[in-house]
Amino acid sequence: MTLKDISNGPDWVIWVVLVIFALLTVCLLTGHGENLISGYNTASQEEKDKYNIKKLCRVEGIGMLVITICIFIMAFWENMLPAITVYVFLGIIVVDCAAMIILGNTICKKGIIIENEKMFR
Repeated sequence: MTLKDISNGPDWVIWVVLVIFALLTVCLLTGHGENLISGYNTASQEEKDKYNIKKLCRVEGIGMLVITICIFIMAFWENMLPAITVYVFLGIIVVDCAAMIILGNTICKKGIIIENEKMFR
């Protein structure tokens, strides 16, 4: 059984989703999508100043790139991939989202590197 056998609906929907995710990925990787990051766009200016926005956009953009690649693989090779692939990619996406949250709250904060350097002196 392949992905094509279990998919419902028209094929163009997955391609539209892929294009949207690709545009979001490019926007984040170029550093212009900080207003698209949930939580950052609703934070106060005081809270926003705690984050390195270039690093945050890069981390979120790389995470979105992983999701975009998974969607592309499932859309392009849906006739050949087994149905179990959905669960494998779902696991990859969940781990990727967890990594984006953890990295966004650790390495993307401004004061973290300075504090770690003080510990080793």
